[in-house]
Amino acid sequence: MLGRKRVYIETYGCQMNVADSEVVSSILHSNGFALTLDIAEADIVFLNTCSVRDNAETKVYNRLKHLRHHKKKRPEVLIGLLGCMAERLRAALFDSNSLLDLVVGPDEYRKLPSLIDGAYRGEKGLAVRLSRVENYDDITPLRTDGVSAWLSVMRGCDKFCSFCVVPFTRGRERSRTLDSIICEVRGLSARGFREVTLLGQNVNSYRDGETDFADLLARVAEVDRSMRVRFLTSHPQDMSDRLIETIARHTNICNYIHLPLQSGSDRILGLMNRDYTADHYFRLVKRIREAIPGVGLSTDIIAGFPSETDEDHQKTLAVMEQVRFDGAYMFRYSPREGTRAWTLKDDVPEEIKIDRLNAIITRQQKTSYESNQRFIGTIEEVLVEGESKKSPDKLQGRTDTNRVVIFPRGDAQIGEMIRIEIRRANSATLFGDQIIAEPVIDTADQTISDCVR
Repeated sequence: MLGRKRVYIETYGCQMNVADSEVVSSILHSNGFALTLDIAEADIVFLNTCSVRDNAETKVYNRLKHLRHHKKKRPEVLIGLLGCMAERLRAALFDSNSLLDLVVGPDEYRKLPSLIDGAYRGEKGLAVRLSRVENYDDITPLRTDGVSAWLSVMRGCDKFCSFCVVPFTRGRERSRTLDSIICEVRGLSARGFREVTLLGQNVNSYRDGETDFADLLARVAEVDRSMRVRFLTSHPQDMSDRLIETIARHTNICNYIHLPLQSGSDRILGLMNRDYTADHYFRLVKRIREAIPGVGLSTDIIAGFPSETDEDHQKTLAVMEQVRFDGAYMFRYSPREGTRAWTLKDDVPEEIKIDRLNAIITRQQKTSYESNQRFIGTIEEVLVEGESKKSPDKLQGRTDTNRVVIFPRGDAQIGEMIRIEIRRANSATLFGDQIIAEPVIDTADQTISDCVR
């Protein structure tokens, strides 16, 4: 070891990357490194990256330009790139960014201590081999105490959607053991976390022996009935009736499902290799809403996929109007080298992509606004997450249907579950007032036991 070096990590992209940064922090901390939130005092700087869209990589390239100035001032600082972008671009990153000392993919984080030692001896560190077994099952992520925790239950994906790089940057599906997940949830409960989100590229395909995701979700919910449970992300193919029933049966599993649609055109869905039709999707939504009244439903939508016509675009808008999502993540298509869609002609002009995306955004904002208006006058249970971004005099929290609520600070404490009467709403946020001073207490039995890894 080269002394207690200080490490600074910036995380880009999805919640899986947040969870991965906590794994990296744990590995480095257990090997004698110190972590810092101040880049100015760091000896090692890591960017944990995303490759899902071109825009995500552009942000990292722009950040590397800033870090070039940082390294000129402190040439002894090591700069490393982690995650999906490292896996996708590999050694080419060294050629285009000479300031990089380390490039490490998401399945190689255990090698970081030795790679750092090598970098201090002047060696470029490259480790990007994908694994069929690595899931970091034995590593407890290093988290600061808080309200909500991201917990990775599986890695990789076997769906091979034609637009997606995940199977190539994170490898094939492999799940953690049920026991290790339950152990980690118990630890989070004991530390006072009030919410846990189970993560996977396609979390519904989790399997440990005979245990499927519905079983896992039920077991996690039973650990601590006062802890909210969420999960991301689902594929429509794997949203089984049994899973829907499990969500409906457990009061602390949040009534919120993120269910990517991607397109409302069956032709485009076929080109995307999504293996469902718009009608199948709509019938699935109908079953979900019948089983879970008031469920919050969000989605992903891509505008301008190769060969998309105006008719295809109109079909997407029609499905949006039919389903009426509560929220959506909306993007214009971005070609990703190595995917099946890369071989298709990216023939939708950029200006048309932007026009279609704007139409999708406008449609969704209208629906979200109308959806949120129905909460005015209702009383919602809200988990207090922290200060409002716009005012220290207000706090913000979230309903179990994943709606953000802003309210006066009063005597509410971060981490409490409180009741808020909703007074007004816009397309993104509910606003209200606390109507009771005491936190809502779930009197159901809680089971917390010690765990030994």
